Amino acid sequence: MTVYVWGLAGIVVFYIAMLGIGIWAGTKQKNQSEEEIMLAGRNIGTIVGVLTLIATWVGGAYINGTAEVMFTAGLAWCQVPIGYSISIILAMLLFVRKMRDARYVTMLDPLQQKYGNRIGGLMYMPALCGDVFWIGSILNALGSSLVVILGIDNKISVIASAVFAAAYTIVGGFYSVSYTDVFQLCLIVIGLLLSVPFAYHNEAVSRSALSSSDWIGQVDRADVGEWIDTLLLLMLGGIPWQGYFQRIFSMKTTKGAQILSVVSFFGCIAMAVPPAFIGVIAKNTDWSSIQGFQRNVSESEGEIILPLVLRYLTPNWVSFVGLGAISAAVMSSADASILSSSSMFSRNIYKAAFRPKASDREMLWVLRITVIVIATCGAIVALTVGSVYYLSYLCADLIYVILFPQLLLIIHWPHGVNTYGCLVSYFVGLFLRILGK
Repeated sequence: MTVYVWGLAGIVVFYIAMLGIGIWAGTKQKNQSEEEIMLAGRNIGTIVGVLTLIATWVGGAYINGTAEVMFTAGLAWCQVPIGYSISIILAMLLFVRKMRDARYVTMLDPLQQKYGNRIGGLMYMPALCGDVFWIGSILNALGSSLVVILGIDNKISVIASAVFAAAYTIVGGFYSVSYTDVFQLCLIVIGLLLSVPFAYHNEAVSRSALSSSDWIGQVDRADVGEWIDTLLLLMLGGIPWQGYFQRIFSMKTTKGAQILSVVSFFGCIAMAVPPAFIGVIAKNTDWSSIQGFQRNVSESEGEIILPLVLRYLTPNWVSFVGLGAISAAVMSSADASILSSSSMFSRNIYKAAFRPKASDREMLWVLRITVIVIATCGAIVALTVGSVYYLSYLCADLIYVILFPQLLLIIHWPHGVNTYGCLVSYFVGLFLRILGK
């Protein structure tokens, strides 16, 4: 049996384990009420909350994208981990206490209460696009990794990942997502920390070159505007995500939700260090001297630099552990985004606009069907779009210009806004952002 078959077997075992944990976690549900399924009965403890938020933020695009940009552009342009981590702190300062005191279930609730069901449905569109793009980016990251390390067809890996993530999300709702996230984060930490030293000590790596400052990169004067704009969209566009608010609303106490945000900020920053170091290692590797590869790696291959390092600079067993880390990162973020958009659709679209008197059982089935639809859309995006890092930007873009201003105003200045102003800002922001591209 070849090493590739063993690697494939390991991935299958990992996916089955995730499904098993998801099914077990689903047994913790006390009933099928809306809050129980979407927010785990608002009964999540601080430790589980911290781990599930870090696992959600540190997705496949976060890990692969960090290695990619460190390889191609350097630290100066490695903005995704910094911007998204800061967004957690800003969200805590601006929204946590007020939105928890109001006992919202989704982040669209205050918008819908102020502007009505139709406007709430309009606000759902950028949130949906953001989640689908994010799912696509992380499934894309896993697909490229499996192609490089195991030789598995990209379509098979993307579809299988989407199916398993949707399956255990359907079974146990937020309980399943939270508890699988805890296990997945442990795998991410082990896989990344184990991979770095083996890659660093590979004979093809120039350790003397690693001590230079080439990895810092630079921002040219002509690019300063783009740099600032990008950082702002990551910091502010990283706030209005139901995946974050779902975890905030599910905490037992407001103080626990605030602690969750602060600790998760440091956790997310720390989780970016290993993939960043892997990107620097790749940049200082003589790829032409590696047996079985023997060619230079161009910047156009940056999106697969992490799996390339795992495949060619570490032993086979280490590369499979690293692949497990990437798989865990993908699943932990994919399930969060799938459940987030599904929760908003079932509550803010289906129930609010069409079936106000829908039973808990009916809502459960609507949620399950929506999970399947959104997972399918994310898989389609993953199979049709290129750069992982570009998708990370794109998924925050619409949310940055549309949802963040709306949410900020409705929470802090509810008496100074109205429906007409909401619609004007929505379409002006969308129009200007399209022109800006």
